[in-house]
Amino acid sequence: MATIDHQKKLAPFDYSPAPQEHGINFVCKSFQKYYPPDFSRKVFAETIATYLLVFVTCGSAAISSIDENKISRLGASIAGGLIVTVMIYAVGHISGAHMNPAVTLAFASVRHFPWKQVPFYVAAQLIGAISASFTLRVILHPIKHVGTTSPSGSDFQALIMEIVVTFSMMFIASAVTIDTKAVGELAGIAVGSAVCITSILAGPISGGSMNPARTIGPALASAQYKGIWVYVVGPVIGTLTGAWSYNLIRMTDNPVHAIYPRSFSFKLRRMRSQDGEVPNEEPVNDL
Repeated sequence: MATIDHQKKLAPFDYSPAPQEHGINFVCKSFQKYYPPDFSRKVFAETIATYLLVFVTCGSAAISSIDENKISRLGASIAGGLIVTVMIYAVGHISGAHMNPAVTLAFASVRHFPWKQVPFYVAAQLIGAISASFTLRVILHPIKHVGTTSPSGSDFQALIMEIVVTFSMMFIASAVTIDTKAVGELAGIAVGSAVCITSILAGPISGGSMNPARTIGPALASAQYKGIWVYVVGPVIGTLTGAWSYNLIRMTDNPVHAIYPRSFSFKLRRMRSQDGEVPNEEPVNDL
């Protein structure tokens, strides 16, 4: 008995292991960690944004291919840039306004977007693009090719062009969205202008897709699959190298951390006009 009392005095604390969460509670908390309550709202916003992007870009391209007196090629390129600008300001604060599977992959690769959310974003973007393409197929009948993109020359030429123009677009997007020293209010104008300029250059060679969803949707609606791999491989390589390149030169002394569940993608900073102070900014929720 003395021995037992001695042990109790030496061990006044309860060393029993803390109970661990198991079962449904653990699963629910893990799910909420990676997919917050507003995640479905972000995915829906991304679907709408991609739908409108493809509807405008492919619709104007389809009409231009039939009659340039109605919409010129330059007009189609400008329309594509403008819709990107508009959608960034419309839903950028909700979903980040990626509207492009390659862009989502690029942001995830530099740890500015959670990898676990990538499949949902890509699915939303594809659904939006395919839905818009079949809508155009009905509206623009009897036009058969509703904004499809295919190489004008060789697949290799189109591939290089898609890589270069998508690199340019992603490099600029990274500059105005990832870097905390950038002027965030100009994100929409900068990215939209980049899309417009690069599509004018790439149009005669590759069609200037820069977006796998923007190519896959019209391809399915038009049953036109010539060189479709170019518009998957090219934009992915271009966006990845564009994001990585800017990440190497970004103007900050702070390391890049995995940002979860929010990211800086397409943030729209707001300045206080009354006292001229910049408020403490919350990163825009990303997808």
